[in-house]
Amino acid sequence: MPIVLKTSPLLWTRLAALAFACVAFSMTVHGARLPRGTGDFCIFCWAFSFAGTLLVILVELFNLQTRVPVSWKNFPITFACYAALLCLSASILFPLYYLRGSTSQNEVQNFRIVSTVFSCLATIAYMSEVSLTKARPGEVAGYMATAPGLLKVVETFVACIIFVFISDPVIYDRHDSVKYCMSVYCICFILSAIIILLCIGECTGFLPFPFARFLSAYALLAVILYLVATIIWPIFNFDPRHGGQKQRPYSCSSTQGLCVWDKAMAVAVLTGVNFILYLADLIYSTRLVFVSA
Repeated sequence: MPIVLKTSPLLWTRLAALAFACVAFSMTVHGARLPRGTGDFCIFCWAFSFAGTLLVILVELFNLQTRVPVSWKNFPITFACYAALLCLSASILFPLYYLRGSTSQNEVQNFRIVSTVFSCLATIAYMSEVSLTKARPGEVAGYMATAPGLLKVVETFVACIIFVFISDPVIYDRHDSVKYCMSVYCICFILSAIIILLCIGECTGFLPFPFARFLSAYALLAVILYLVATIIWPIFNFDPRHGGQKQRPYSCSSTQGLCVWDKAMAVAVLTGVNFILYLADLIYSTRLVFVSA
């Protein structure tokens, strides 16, 4: 089987991301001594990114792009975008849980600092890969390499973070309006994930309707749903007249990580972020429809 080795900025960027992610999870496993929970998630982020990048490099090294059952125009950049978001999350959560408030200098602390540094470097490397492989104006590329495709990735990732905050502990079952917000997160996440899978599997041509118009209609629906959720969630979580708590409880100051009030606030912020993302998605998708027409 012929090996095709073509050095390029993209290859060096992937190799750098591979090395940084490897060092991050290796240092953590070797000497960081983390308790169960958030540390496991961070290790998963780095290990998943490392394994996926290694797979992409090997496929291109052995020139197997035509033999894999996915669209190679869409898969590498989709994975790189998810890897960038995962490493970014680990770069925020890891020091938040395991370095914040610690003043002692010992071997365990040094391992944790090294893991954080290399996690940040991996994030930069994956962002660079996305920047190198995204579609340029006038360039023929897969949908996931365009702005709407990358927005879909970020939208689903933000929804996953919302699911984590909203379900541990469960904070969406106090009122029917808050349950509506949970349904919005689920519906939009599922539809966006289906779109991504259709693009990676090159199945968009099997749809009984134009894919571009479906994207535009879905983006409009998501904007409306998230707009309502952006208004409802803060009202029923922070307004005392609806059973909410306006001020941050004093007990949150002594809680490691995020307390329930912090998580509710994080969900409110992330809901607004996803609303903005879907609004930008709608603008791009509408332009796509007019360009296609």
